[in-house]
Amino acid sequence: MPDAAADPFAGLPRVQLGVRPTPLHPLPRLRELLGGAGKAPRLLIKRDDLDGVAFGGNKTRKLEWLLGEARAQGCDTLVTAGAAQSNHCRLTAAAAAMYGMEAHLCLRGPEPEKHTGNLVLDDWLGARLHFAAPGENVSALLEPLAGELRARGRRPYVIPIGGSNAVGGVGYAWAAREAAEQCPEATHIVVATGSGGTQAGLEVGVRLAGWGARVLGVGVAEPDTTSWNVDVADLANRIAERLGSGLRLAPGDIECPMDWMGPAYAAPTPECEDALQTLARAEGIFADPVYSGKALAALLDWVRAGRFSPTDTVLFWHTGGTPALFAEGH
Repeated sequence: MPDAAADPFAGLPRVQLGVRPTPLHPLPRLRELLGGAGKAPRLLIKRDDLDGVAFGGNKTRKLEWLLGEARAQGCDTLVTAGAAQSNHCRLTAAAAAMYGMEAHLCLRGPEPEKHTGNLVLDDWLGARLHFAAPGENVSALLEPLAGELRARGRRPYVIPIGGSNAVGGVGYAWAAREAAEQCPEATHIVVATGSGGTQAGLEVGVRLAGWGARVLGVGVAEPDTTSWNVDVADLANRIAERLGSGLRLAPGDIECPMDWMGPAYAAPTPECEDALQTLARAEGIFADPVYSGKALAALLDWVRAGRFSPTDTVLFWHTGGTPALFAEGH
């Protein structure tokens, strides 16, 4: 292994969770549907839904570094938060199971009468579920719960929603290096942005790898501040600092429109439903209705509008989340 001076990732604690590298597949039939080689760019899909952990997804990459730090600190319990159908919570529970740790999930309430989708998987993985009261900020439950666990003799490690902090974001800086080796000719990367960590990590990793691909985020949730440009740039700078890089990004360096989110986070949209069916019928691949489906809708619209040249190579990053297809309301 290279030393930390040669490799900014080498000195940071990490565990192995998923299969690496995840597959990169061409999408020839989708390209034909969009006009063929004379009109549409070459299309590829990065399959982080096939990483081998509990139905896969982008959170596994973040959890490799978050769990690495938790174990380095001697923690025996993971505490995190999210929506009732959170992919991040499902994968946190899986990571905890793989390493013999407890998982406590703070979920937006109220608890449904019947568990479906990710909630069924959370139960099977043995996670302890804590539902917030209606309207309660679920993130506000994390530290009080961690305090209760400490009082009972546990050693909890608190993970923010989506695993989107400087520690977790390193996972997608690493992922950019992986994808650059698989597809150095890519000109664009299209990815859903829900808590910011995936896009922020990619923004850093693309630049550290000297890769020419432009990251195009698609906002599927409301940002914490005025825009995803601000939030992603801020988190990217914290990731770069953790990696010991002098890299600095400004909001103007980030692209992450909100035009495909719909009326609210996780709200169905006709464009997303059409994109899901288009990909499934063209390539036999399922995307999810909350994240990748909306990013895919953006990609299809951009191709139809002529944003990309036929000589471009566009990499669509599948961030997983397919259990949401089996949740009530989808």
